[in-house]
Amino acid sequence: MTFKQFITELFTWWNGQTLGTRLTIRRYGELVGRDELGNTYYRDKRGKIDGYGYERRYVIYNGLADASRTPMEWRMWLCHTHPTPPSQEDYTPRAWQKPHEENLTGTPGAYRPRGSTLSEGRRPAATGDYVAWTPGD
Repeated sequence: MTFKQFITELFTWWNGQTLGTRLTIRRYGELVGRDELGNTYYRDKRGKIDGYGYERRYVIYNGLADASRTPMEWRMWLCHTHPTPPSQEDYTPRAWQKPHEENLTGTPGAYRPRGSTLSEGRRPAATGDYVAWTPGD
């Protein structure tokens, strides 16, 4: 680990894992698997239960900590919707499931509908179907 990586882990939480998370995972974590985006998944090897009665499960993001970067099959395991992690079973996506796409909200690649002040081009002219309200009418 370089000095820069050490300082980043010590003072930032959005860049993967913090130093405290690294130490906790090393001491109590059991590696469960990795996904195609490079995220790493762990469970508490002591069988520790959280305040809601579920075992503790963790994800260490590869890069920025963004929950939208968790594929659906791993999200189901993290949220206790599915008991078995995808790395321990032959998981095949259903025909209706789409591949993971990053959430682009707040970035230049975000969706901007026609007429938005942030979209390119001009706003379309009013169609005349709007009638303004006047007090007392």
